[in-house]
Amino acid sequence: MIMALTIAVLVTGGVYLTQQRGMVRIVFGMQLIGHAANLMLLATGVGAWRGEVFLDRVDAAEVADPLPQAFVLTAIVISMATTTILLTLAALGRSDDTVSVDPVSSGEEPHPSPVSTLGRATQSPEEFRSGERARRRAHATLLADKKEGRR
Repeated sequence: MIMALTIAVLVTGGVYLTQQRGMVRIVFGMQLIGHAANLMLLATGVGAWRGEVFLDRVDAAEVADPLPQAFVLTAIVISMATTTILLTLAALGRSDDTVSVDPVSSGEEPHPSPVSTLGRATQSPEEFRSGERARRRAHATLLADKKEGRR
């Protein structure tokens, strides 16, 4: 019963944090849900009446199944690596915890995020056309240089 309550509290806290706005809170919420899943795996695979894995102390029929424990250990390692990557992205990205004005509706220029790229959607049509002309000129110059180099 205590294990079921612990799993329920972890899932509830994880769902609450996942629904928050900040990236770090979302990462912590996913961690709580992962811990709840690990506890559920352990609760289904290892009963309280099971003995130790050492066969010289306990009969082989009473030994705990090591497979759920191996699954949980693997899940812990994978979740640690995933958490490291997500927290790195949260540290590099922009902060969602602050109240900001939408740059599109306010008429301001958008400030690029350190991990984002400015694409065609942020350019005006004139900027896009001038960039295309410059790329074509550079390509034509490159082709002309290659032809001269072959002669």
